[in-house]
Amino acid sequence: MSSTLDLVIRGGAVADGLGGPLVQADVAIDKGVIVQVGKVTAQGREEIDARHHMVAPGFVDIHTHYDGQAVWDQRFAPSSWHGVTTAVMGNCGVGFAPVRKQDRDRLIDLMEGVEDIPGVALQEGLDWAWESFSDYLDALERKPHDIDFGAQLPHAALRVYVMGERASRLEIATAEDRARMRTLTTEAMRAGAIGFSTSRSINHKSIKGTPTPTLKASEEELMAIAMGVKDAGRGVLQMITDFDGEDVDGEFQLMRRLTEASGRPLSFSLMQKHKNPRGWQRILELTRQANQDGLRMLAQVAPRGVGIMLGLQGSRNVFSECPSYQAIAELPFAERVARMRQPEVRAALLRELPHSGKTPLGMRLVEFTNIFAFGNPPEYDPGPEKSVAAIAAREGREPGEVAYDLMMADDGHGMLYSPFANYADRSLDACGDMIAHPDTVIGLGDGGAHVGLVCDSSFQTFVLSHWGGEKGRFDLPWLIKRQSHDTARAVGLSDRGVIAPGMKADINVLNPDALGMAVPHMQFDLPAGGRRLMQRAQGYAATIVSGTPVYRHGEATGALPGRLVRGPQNAPA
Repeated sequence: MSSTLDLVIRGGAVADGLGGPLVQADVAIDKGVIVQVGKVTAQGREEIDARHHMVAPGFVDIHTHYDGQAVWDQRFAPSSWHGVTTAVMGNCGVGFAPVRKQDRDRLIDLMEGVEDIPGVALQEGLDWAWESFSDYLDALERKPHDIDFGAQLPHAALRVYVMGERASRLEIATAEDRARMRTLTTEAMRAGAIGFSTSRSINHKSIKGTPTPTLKASEEELMAIAMGVKDAGRGVLQMITDFDGEDVDGEFQLMRRLTEASGRPLSFSLMQKHKNPRGWQRILELTRQANQDGLRMLAQVAPRGVGIMLGLQGSRNVFSECPSYQAIAELPFAERVARMRQPEVRAALLRELPHSGKTPLGMRLVEFTNIFAFGNPPEYDPGPEKSVAAIAAREGREPGEVAYDLMMADDGHGMLYSPFANYADRSLDACGDMIAHPDTVIGLGDGGAHVGLVCDSSFQTFVLSHWGGEKGRFDLPWLIKRQSHDTARAVGLSDRGVIAPGMKADINVLNPDALGMAVPHMQFDLPAGGRRLMQRAQGYAATIVSGTPVYRHGEATGALPGRLVRGPQNAPA
């Protein structure tokens, strides 16, 4: 070891990422790698005083949608504000490669519809300096970033590339189509894809309302692609499916057959559905059996309710379906707020609200037992007493009036929270049970997506601040393991997620007592002035990538050591 090191973190309580007890130690880093954990006598060119702080591995977020943002932006914010040092994108079968020129708009429409990323921002921000998936990785690699990132091969893009218009018409792939997809999948894995992702969700539609091209892909097509991953000898499979109807077991068995035949790990999205609050338990029973039988299957679960933010700056609010609101919806924000302060506008909206609830969207927007005052600091477990309906009952008012006033607070910046999953019992107990299960991994934060409705890329901070500590259900070292070692291993990254000599020096220095999240706020900094909900974190003294501090006390240092991760990464010898 050299007498002078690049960085020494002094005197922190080290959580090793393996779930063991905290150990007071120094951490020495040189050339991007951890070289010593213990009493470090050598000096560092830079040193961080970590006394009264915890030193943890950087977090690995395996479910993001930064596929476009990574092209135009050097920062993976807001995820990188929340201790994430590696992000995996290309989930849910949507992305931008491979692509032919004539299909670019089709992929933009799909991403806008499925992930609520403004199409105009994608149109302006994507330079399309690629056709193949390998070309796309090369384009991403040309720009330095704040954190590391990997990309998955998205099924929708692959299917459209091979089948053209037939893919969007949901036609069954021919034998020739399947063979071509298998070959392209193998090429993508060998070029550096982390894995392959697909969607079988009826909720995934383009901005024009057409289903995702992968919705009705046959088992033969999915099997051909899975075998393409097998041919490459590397890569994971990721799937989202609705698990609706009578054939939940049949849908799971399809995933099991793909895993068995390919020999590759598979993860899938799992939530507590409000219409079937115990359905997730059956799916985890099936997952447990599969793993006991020697397969590698994991459910990606969220640590809190999955829901939307309703406000006047966002994509939706309680009055979105009212004719009087639609008449002013395109006005500049300040002018719209001024109009909504007028008594006659308020009266018209409240009068129209009961009728607006007759549309499918409108029904959700007036489900006031499931719409909650959000608060500051934000409350993700508000309980039934914070619902708009409960507040209205206590105050002797109509729920619409309460919602109106809550949204108009703070000069029209007030927000309401409406979880559509994981909050059926008006508690997060189901989330805790899912987090604790041995066959789950924390995911579904969707960083970079749903930018006008959702801001769940603060999951990592929430996990520690809500579920850990003296009042939490779990020990902090175990929760850190779940977001570093476990998530990294789920996608084949064995060189990170643990604080030990030889491991990649991705590290967070944090104060558990100060951890928290600000209320999400709207920024208009996407290409073409597009909007996105952003959420700051508190309690992070430093976030370090490859031995270089990229954030100190929540502020960027200017360093951009983040790099594209091409495929699985082996553990150090």
